[in-house]
Amino acid sequence: MTQQAELPPITPPVPQPESDFYWEKCKEHELWLRRCKACDSTYFYPRDISPCCFSRDTDWVQSSGQGTLHAFAIVHRGPIPAFRDRSPYVVAMVELEGGARMPTNLVDVEPDPSAIKIGMAVQVVFDDLDDKISLPKFRPA
Repeated sequence: MTQQAELPPITPPVPQPESDFYWEKCKEHELWLRRCKACDSTYFYPRDISPCCFSRDTDWVQSSGQGTLHAFAIVHRGPIPAFRDRSPYVVAMVELEGGARMPTNLVDVEPDPSAIKIGMAVQVVFDDLDDKISLPKFRPA
């Protein structure tokens, strides 16, 4: 029996003080987003200031994790060994309920354009990189 070589590790994101809550909730397999109280917009990446109106009157809201596929690309040649050895894979932009768009990976689907459709329903899943970081990814719903 042939043993498969272990893939190089993916360098995890480094939480910052304003995103610590986000990463803590991802580790619990919950997706939380920032919402601006001034303009009532939900947004991603989590930061204390709204990218829509620049208000600092923001809070956290839990996302259902449901969304639709807004855009995607199939990567056949990753930029670094950790990703090159995982090719092909699907990078995507998901529009979550509430309107926030989130860059991510589409998983549990063949990396083939005939299997992936813009507008398809997707659901969040979490990839536990280590004991501190879980990455939200999406699969077909």
